Amino acid sequence: MIEQFVNFVIRPPRAEYNPDQYLWEPEFTLAGRKYKRLDLELTNERSQTLKCSHYVPAVIPEDTPLPCVIYCHGNSGCRADANEAAVILLPSNITLFTLDFAGSGLSSGEYVSLGWHEKQDLKCAVSFLRNNKQVSCIGLWGRSMGAVTSLLYGAEDPSIAGMVLDSAFSNLYDLMMELVEVYKIRVPKFTVKMAVQYMRRVIQRRAKFDIMDLNVVQFAPKTFIPALFGHASNDMFIQPHHTERIHEAYAGDKNLIKFEGDHNSPRPQFYYDSVSIFFYNVLHPPQFPSTCSNKFDKYYNLGAFKGGPGTNESLLYEIINGLRAAGTDAGSSSAATTNFTNATKSVVELLTERVNQLSVKNDNDLDFLLDENHNLTEMDGNTAECPLEKFSLHVRIKQTDKLRNAVHTLAQTERAGEDVLPWVQLVMDHHQANVLGYPIISMRA
Repeated sequence: MIEQFVNFVIRPPRAEYNPDQYLWEPEFTLAGRKYKRLDLELTNERSQTLKCSHYVPAVIPEDTPLPCVIYCHGNSGCRADANEAAVILLPSNITLFTLDFAGSGLSSGEYVSLGWHEKQDLKCAVSFLRNNKQVSCIGLWGRSMGAVTSLLYGAEDPSIAGMVLDSAFSNLYDLMMELVEVYKIRVPKFTVKMAVQYMRRVIQRRAKFDIMDLNVVQFAPKTFIPALFGHASNDMFIQPHHTERIHEAYAGDKNLIKFEGDHNSPRPQFYYDSVSIFFYNVLHPPQFPSTCSNKFDKYYNLGAFKGGPGTNESLLYEIINGLRAAGTDAGSSSAATTNFTNATKSVVELLTERVNQLSVKNDNDLDFLLDENHNLTEMDGNTAECPLEKFSLHVRIKQTDKLRNAVHTLAQTERAGEDVLPWVQLVMDHHQANVLGYPIISMRA
């Protein structure tokens, strides 16, 4: 039993995979654009080899560096876990860097450390990207062990632009004690504590770190990087209160999204939509003219996508991005070409257009505002009389099934002769601020 717990911490099942089968192709097409996978090796401070991949557009305009997100996998994960992240980020002109941490996947090393040594691996990746002139700013996206790794590193590097932290644990010792209860190991508590102390010494000897140092929540008050937290409500492996504790203590701009599922279940589409807009807001990727085709199926045909069983290939981002162009399909090809550049806009631009057209007249126009500390505040009379353009605010935008169903229905009808944008605007007007599954969007005059 003790050996099983030791392996849970430092030697979980290791992902063995063929990159040619489980990663994106060296050259691939996603949502009508061409990308490439650049494989490389880095060496960490412990002289271990890290297998890495960098997904970038096949063609990048000169003198236009792009932001990059580093995806950090879980304790039994590998680079392949970032395949879904590529679908979310690349269409927004955000490149994706992913690596096998030491002791994971195809990298060298015998043990993992649930974030302690992985923090140094992440530092190695960040240093590599900092020296790449084609990379502007950097964001982090971590899941489970990767979320802890991101938080530990972010506490030391305030230059990180933003972090998505999915299912982080707050304290490793507390987590181990909880797992004894979850798996109903019937031994006295004092025996468990003695066993944990014994495991602590074993882990120190084998993997060279102290489990008591992984009190992650203590780093939260020292970290000011904008962060989007996520946790599955039925996660029994790392229970939701771990993320709640970190979120409560976190010093920077923050928000927490909870969703159905367990620790390893596929994340819902509205969560990915939230992640997409979060990184768009904190990384500010440049916008390039699109070279997409005019057919609706382009917006949900993502090519040879290699993702999890729960992945929804009909990305809301790509659908909305093409809605304005849909009305030009019935016209001549020259007309479509002329209007296409101005017609294709990002989700944020589309939503900003709609929200900026609203005026705050009463409590029904906006559900609530967030104060400077991102706490919910009721709208007072003075605020209610001011137009939206005259003050800075954060509008909470909540996921609605009605909008999602409407957009997906429109995308699947393929009625190219109709101007479908008013349909979406009608739904947006009806719900006003309740448009998309993103928790906070910043609007500034």
